[in-house]
Amino acid sequence: MNGKQQHRILILSGEFGDGHKQAAKAILEASRLYGPDVQVKIVDFMEWNYTKLHNIGKFCYAQWVKHFPNVYGFFFQKTRTDNSLSQLFKKIKLFDLNRMIKLLEEERPTVVVSTFPPAAAAMSLLKSHGLTQVPTVTTITDHTDHSYWIHPYTDRYLVGSDVVRDALLRHHVHEYQISITGIPVRPHFSQEMNREELRRKYGIDPSIPTVLIMGGGLGMIGKESTSLLWSDLLHPGPVQFIVVCGHNEKLRQYLESETVHSPHRVMLTGYIDYVHELMALSDIVITKPGGLTTSEAVAQKLPMLLYKPLPGQEQDNAAYWVRSGVAILARKEAELHAQLSHVLRHPQLLRDMRIKAGTFGAKNAALNAVDEILRTETSWNAYQPPEAVYAVR
Repeated sequence: MNGKQQHRILILSGEFGDGHKQAAKAILEASRLYGPDVQVKIVDFMEWNYTKLHNIGKFCYAQWVKHFPNVYGFFFQKTRTDNSLSQLFKKIKLFDLNRMIKLLEEERPTVVVSTFPPAAAAMSLLKSHGLTQVPTVTTITDHTDHSYWIHPYTDRYLVGSDVVRDALLRHHVHEYQISITGIPVRPHFSQEMNREELRRKYGIDPSIPTVLIMGGGLGMIGKESTSLLWSDLLHPGPVQFIVVCGHNEKLRQYLESETVHSPHRVMLTGYIDYVHELMALSDIVITKPGGLTTSEAVAQKLPMLLYKPLPGQEQDNAAYWVRSGVAILARKEAELHAQLSHVLRHPQLLRDMRIKAGTFGAKNAALNAVDEILRTETSWNAYQPPEAVYAVR
């Protein structure tokens, strides 16, 4: 890299689901390996535009997805392709034009990266009106395609797999605009860790199978899936469970009072920043198939039991990883018990899944993403005067 050139990467993310934010953090942390010439700032797109309504919006989104998943899935499928309904949704402007111009003028980025679909839409509209010409990159955070990720004036799409690349081609995105980087995961998920030392650190018995249960940042693994904690049919002996409740404090308190009667060892946590260590010491994770959580597990070579995927991107993620041989799927509570019991009784299945997970190269995804972001910026700057980048009145 040219040490005289300053790269200012502005990442527009969002907290409607934890994955968009985690992908942004992964790119930020990977960029630090490039030295001081690469500066990165993350801005929460919705909080910047709607400071007072931001938390209300997050709450409403979580309740909608949790209580009306079929409605969410219906609209997801109906707007997957570019049609009259998806065009109608794209016309709903989830940002303040003047606020976005102010942001670009304040930060003066040399490239803008969107890990949140409405942010990609906003940058597209700004460029279409000639309000900026800054190069733009969209990082798709699931193994899925959807029209709301795809917008004119996007210079590059970073995708997690050839499945997504092929889908974008069907959406008439040019092949030269697409780079398969993997879904960016934070560098500590890419580190080799000593399982035995971690088990001693957390008081985990190395002779007993360890099952990690987590539901993402919103803690959307509920009482139905945690019924495993009371089952005495899972294994010839006891099982150790680690349950990450995320922001679901009500679930954590419920389990804290009830698991005293469990035949298994149970460790409970709220929202934590050491999930990578818990993944490294576990034998299998039971989780919702979010794009970031599953990519983090694959980076740790951790087999997955994916439970009850929501219609839409979670179903697409689950299908991708099951086909890849690194995950199994349970759609109902009875299937969840049967699948977990089966793999615990046949540890060779878990070993095979670990081997397959190691073939994905997920550890390098964040570095790949930074490389492609800088390449996009450099390619664009070769054909544009410097003053063309910034917002104009």
